[in-house]
Amino acid sequence: MILLLAAAALAVFVLWGAGARRLKRHAYWRSASGVSAIGAIAVAALLAVRGELIPGAALGALGVWLAIMARWPRPLRAPPAAGATSREEAMAILGVGPDATAADIQEAYTRLIRRVHPDQGGASGLAAQVNAARDRLSRP
Repeated sequence: MILLLAAAALAVFVLWGAGARRLKRHAYWRSASGVSAIGAIAVAALLAVRGELIPGAALGALGVWLAIMARWPRPLRAPPAAGATSREEAMAILGVGPDATAADIQEAYTRLIRRVHPDQGGASGLAAQVNAARDRLSRP
C-alpha cells in the first residue's frame, strides 16, 4: 500500500505539480520518464503477484503511459514565415537603410549569412531570420 501511495504522489508531482513544468523543460525528461516507467511496471507486477490487481493495474497503466511519453517525439518548431517579418525588422536585421538598393540588400545578406550559417558554426534560427529578412526586402 505504501508503494501505491508513493507512486500516486510521484504521478501527481509529475502530472500536475509545480515540478511538471520544470521536468518537461529539463533535458533529462525522457530518461526520467523511461526509468520511472520501468519502476512503475515492476512495482505493478509485484502488486499483481501479491494479489492486489486493481492497484497493480493502475500502476501498470501509469508505467505504460510514462513509457509512451519517453518515446514521444518533441514537436518541431516551424521556421519563421517570410511574411511574419516587417519591413522595418528586415532592414534592422540586415543593417540596411530604407533607401537600400537590391545590390546593397544582397551584399548585406551575403555578409551576414556567411557568419550565421549553421555550416559555419552559426545557428539555424539566425540563418532563418536572415533569409526571411532578405526575402521580405526582395519583395516590392
